[in-house]
Amino acid sequence: MVVGSKRNHRGMAYLYRSRDFIHWIKAKHPLHSAPHTGMWECPDFYPVLLSGKQGLDTSVVGKQVKHVLKVSLDVTRYDYYTVGTYSTDEDRYVPDNTSIDGWAGIRYDYGNFYASKTFFDPAKKRRILWGWVNESDTTSDDVRKGWAGIQAIPRIVWLDPSQRQLMQWPIQELETLRGTNVKMNHQMLKTGDHIEVKGISAAQADVDVTFYIPSLDKVEAFNLGWSLTDAQLLCAKKGSKVQGGIGPFGLLALASENLEEYTPVFFRIFKSSQKYIVLLCSDARSSSLKDGLYKPSFAGFVDVDLTDKKLSLRSLIDHSIVESFGAGGKTCITSRVYPTLAVLENAHLYAFNNGTETIIVENLNAWSMKKPLRMN
Repeated sequence: MVVGSKRNHRGMAYLYRSRDFIHWIKAKHPLHSAPHTGMWECPDFYPVLLSGKQGLDTSVVGKQVKHVLKVSLDVTRYDYYTVGTYSTDEDRYVPDNTSIDGWAGIRYDYGNFYASKTFFDPAKKRRILWGWVNESDTTSDDVRKGWAGIQAIPRIVWLDPSQRQLMQWPIQELETLRGTNVKMNHQMLKTGDHIEVKGISAAQADVDVTFYIPSLDKVEAFNLGWSLTDAQLLCAKKGSKVQGGIGPFGLLALASENLEEYTPVFFRIFKSSQKYIVLLCSDARSSSLKDGLYKPSFAGFVDVDLTDKKLSLRSLIDHSIVESFGAGGKTCITSRVYPTLAVLENAHLYAFNNGTETIIVENLNAWSMKKPLRMN
């Protein structure tokens, strides 16, 4: 068992052991700690294989695994993790030099996602992540609804081949809720296009799309004054309406017919002197006409190779929530949104492009989603 603590604003995690799950023995020193990170809540510590998607039980150690330490930072209300090595001899965890503790570190999800925990599923040999999606509605509306906050879709997690980050993907069981299916193939998105995905219930849908970028010649330069550690600030500056070279392009989820309301989930590509920089945004600023809501422009950078000039996006849409997985699960963003017009049968879904360069929807699969059966 891992327990978080705080001492002089230094976050730390202790490891406890038990033979009977009743009597616990605390380790003599912290498993890991880091200065200036504040309170560590809901810590999680588990092994991951160096390759493959198979999950592992927490008892597994050895040279063929890395370990992940996740902490929920009380100050920011986001979940951060590092990838590193656990020494059983010293009973200490050391993050790799590619992992950073604290606010500048990697997050499970760059949106409304907190207090998550994983567990090992021995039946299907997978590690499953389940997080809390905190509320974006007002307190008075919470009282009127009678509830606040939900659980995100369970995700499997595994180590990216780079060994610098995790990958995440909705569990396969979610696909049993899929209903009506529509497809879009080889659809050109020219500057200013927004093409509706018709034939599904857009208020409750599963959308999986791959975009092809014919040319990267006119990609926008990455300004040296911008921060590579604050994607959210860049998304707020370069929103879905601000024309770029390659992007913004993606989906307009929970959109009203005349686009008075919509939640854009989109990519935007920049070029530094050394590499391409891919930004994924889920921008709630235009999601609702209602005042008093928390409507941030959530965003994260995507560590992806653009050799094949393709970017994939999967978004799970469920009335007041949009969970998005960029580049096969490298970067994930969950948004809470509360449209007033784009509800139920009045919700629409569009593919769009506001960049100067044409983008091609190579293939798009979208499904209406059924309600899960309630178990008594």
